[in-house]
Amino acid sequence: MSTDAPTAPYGTPETPRVAVRGEARLEFDPEIARIGVSVRARGTDRRTALEDLTRRNNEALTLIKSYGDAVEKLETGSFSINPELTRHGRGERIRAYHGRVTISAELADFTALGELTTRLADLELTTVDGPWWALRRDSPAHGQARRQAVREAVQRAREYAGALGANLAALVELADIGAENAAPYAPRAASYGMSYGGPPEAAGAAPALDLEPQRQTVYAQVNARFTMTPPVL
Repeated sequence: MSTDAPTAPYGTPETPRVAVRGEARLEFDPEIARIGVSVRARGTDRRTALEDLTRRNNEALTLIKSYGDAVEKLETGSFSINPELTRHGRGERIRAYHGRVTISAELADFTALGELTTRLADLELTTVDGPWWALRRDSPAHGQARRQAVREAVQRAREYAGALGANLAALVELADIGAENAAPYAPRAASYGMSYGGPPEAAGAAPALDLEPQRQTVYAQVNARFTMTPPVL
C-alpha cells in the first residue's frame, strides 16, 4: 500500500514560507479590585480568644456585606487558634492563645473601595492588604489584545514578503506562544498592594482613602506561518 508523503515543514522555491511572531501590549483600566482582611485576637485562655475572634470576624463580615452589590465576592480563607508557650521551670505552660481569620473580598465599585478599606482598617486588631487590581478572566480586553497580535503578525509577514517583491498567498499555521513548546512570555508581576491596620488613633469615623486604580497591561503573542508567491530576486 502506498501512503501520502508527509507535508514538508518548510517551503519550496515555488511556495516559500515566512514565519513571524505577532505581539500586542495594551493597557486597560482595571475592572475589579481584591482586598485581603486579617482579623486577630489574643486571650489568656482559649475561650476568651475564640469569643473575641468570633466577634471581630462578625464585625468585619457585617461591614463588608453592608456595601451590598458593590461587593461581588466574599470568602473566608483560613482560621487558626494557636497556643503561645512559655518556659516554666523545667516544663512549659500556655501563656496565651492567638486566633486569626482571613477574609478576601472582590469589588467592582471603586468608589466604595476606598471607604470600605479605611473602615476595615479602623476595626480592632484588623489588618487590610491590597488592593490588587485586575481584569476579569472573560474581559473583552484579552480578545482585543489577541486580535491586535494577529494583525501585527499579518502586517509583519506582508512586509517581509514585500521586501522580496512577493505577496502573501495563504496562512499555514497560527498558534499561541507555548502551543509549540516555545518559551512563554514572562507574565507581569502582580499588581502592587498595601497593608493597613492597627487600632484607631482618634474617635470618630476614619476618612475614606483616596485610591487611584492601577491600569492593567495585557500581553498577547502568536506565531504565524504563511506561504507566499515566488520572490523577485
